Amino acid sequence: MTQDLLTPWGEALDPANVLPEYPRPQLVRDSYLNLNGRWSYAITPAGAAPGDTGPSAAGSRVPGIDAEPAAYDGEILVPFSPESVLSGVGRQLQPDQTLWYRRTVTLPADFVPAGTPSRVLLHFGAVDQTCRVFLNGIEVGGHTGGYLPFHCDLTDALQDGENTLVVAVRDVSDTSHHSRGKQKLHRGGIWYTAQSGIWQTVWVECVPAAHVERLTLTPELADGCVEVTVHAAQSAETGAGANTTDPPHARIEVLADGVLVGETTAPAGQPVRIPIPDVRPWSPEDPYLYDVSVTLGTDRVRSYVGMRSFGVGPDAAGVPRLLLNGQPYFHAGILDQGYWSDGMYTAPSDAAMVHDIETMKRLGFTMLRKHIKIEPLRWYHHCDRLGILVWQDLVNGGSSYRPLVITAPAVTPLRLSDRRHRWFGRGDAEGRAQFRTEVCDTIEHLRNVVSLAVWVPFNEGWGQFDAARTATEVAALDPTRTVDHASGWHDQGGGDLHSLHIYFRPFRVPRRRRDDSRVLVLSEYGGYSLRLAGHAFTDREFGYKRFTSAEALGDAFTRLHTEQIVPAIARGLSATVYTQLSDVEDELNGLLSYDRKIVKLPEELVRAVNTQLRM
Repeated sequence: MTQDLLTPWGEALDPANVLPEYPRPQLVRDSYLNLNGRWSYAITPAGAAPGDTGPSAAGSRVPGIDAEPAAYDGEILVPFSPESVLSGVGRQLQPDQTLWYRRTVTLPADFVPAGTPSRVLLHFGAVDQTCRVFLNGIEVGGHTGGYLPFHCDLTDALQDGENTLVVAVRDVSDTSHHSRGKQKLHRGGIWYTAQSGIWQTVWVECVPAAHVERLTLTPELADGCVEVTVHAAQSAETGAGANTTDPPHARIEVLADGVLVGETTAPAGQPVRIPIPDVRPWSPEDPYLYDVSVTLGTDRVRSYVGMRSFGVGPDAAGVPRLLLNGQPYFHAGILDQGYWSDGMYTAPSDAAMVHDIETMKRLGFTMLRKHIKIEPLRWYHHCDRLGILVWQDLVNGGSSYRPLVITAPAVTPLRLSDRRHRWFGRGDAEGRAQFRTEVCDTIEHLRNVVSLAVWVPFNEGWGQFDAARTATEVAALDPTRTVDHASGWHDQGGGDLHSLHIYFRPFRVPRRRRDDSRVLVLSEYGGYSLRLAGHAFTDREFGYKRFTSAEALGDAFTRLHTEQIVPAIARGLSATVYTQLSDVEDELNGLLSYDRKIVKLPEELVRAVNTQLRM
């Protein structure tokens, strides 16, 4: 049995003003029309054609998505998934069903500048899993993959006045190889309710025909400069540089507290280094950000960059350590699932995301391990500006997982070769190829995040395959960060970190092999649970050690760290990830309750423990 739990932000939610903030903080332009709010929705059997008034699809078709339904079931509050409380729907989409969205869109009178060649783009932060998008009966785009953004060009399908937007979604969840994270149709324990559909902001912008498509911002701290690449897009019929082989040029400015400190002009697509005098390094203690302004023709975008470096190197005693800005820096982290009791994958407000980050930083943590989920870009922006490191997990997929592979290693030493693809649920070549594509897309999507320090391709054998090779590929795509190739079990000897999960036995520093120069990290541990009456999602309780009072939990939390974790730091332990930030469904092992209303332990106790870790 489950119960609805509202967070304080869910209780105060205004359906007419849902997540209104600009969703892309490192590529901001003035044009912005937010489409969050009430849409019509319907759930129909996949492949059914209940009405003949639907869109006429052009281009490739997704099996099982046919005609738009003649009637809709009601309203849904976008961008909350239909399974969530805040959506107002409370229905589970099944693999053999199609979820339909519909709304009208009327652009403001001055949204498209008169006499200027422009394109109107529709952006989706994320749609889980496969969708097709129609405007006025014309298919304008689609996407497969539930965690990454995409956009559609609406220009040629737009009409004056009112336009009708329809989105058709299929989500086969954990019945296929698609990336799904911790979602499961039959939830329980460490696996959570599957969610579907639109779960990040939907918005429209108008751009010049020749415009900035994206930026690559690479801080070169040691050289006192930032490398900037302006990637341009332009329509074939017009725009700067059209019908010529010469790329358009961009004007780039770097500002510190509003004062210009560096500038240059460079061709689009070519990296250029801009010196910054008296560089102020970014760190959790001083999260200083430089503003970046880019002008390309009539297009102007605003961004930011933090000057920092990540790496691995020896400390004064020759022990391998994680480095921040060239110096050893201990990552005192906490596992962050990014689930909300009322919005599921979707935080009920921007302030809710800020609350989690600020609370963990106030408790003394210096790092969040974002677990098997990619957040909206605003979450990373808040980590950048507030100052907390991020370890970013890639999102796992694959077929059903074998308990021998993903569960047995928790209680008994077991390391298997992940070249046995079928053992790890990765026998499907298409699924492996899709994962590799999503690795590349995720790195590109989050490349400019200042606070992102570590990539984590695989966790506890969930859909793991060829992890050592994957670590090499990730390092080639992004040499500015470190890689934890296989967090938990089934270490393949790759990456920069020797990553352990310890729950059911005392933590002891393992003997280091002479040929292993990787950094030792305890990437999951703890998981102590405490049920709080009135704040639990179910009557079940999952945790690695159960307590019945905050006092007993606090005593155990303190002993765990003073007796096991703190002594290990001198012997090489360089990062810890406590499980976890908040309760999630059956898991009652969070420092916060699932509804975010209670901190289970005295804040001064947690701060004191984290201070010992960082000394």
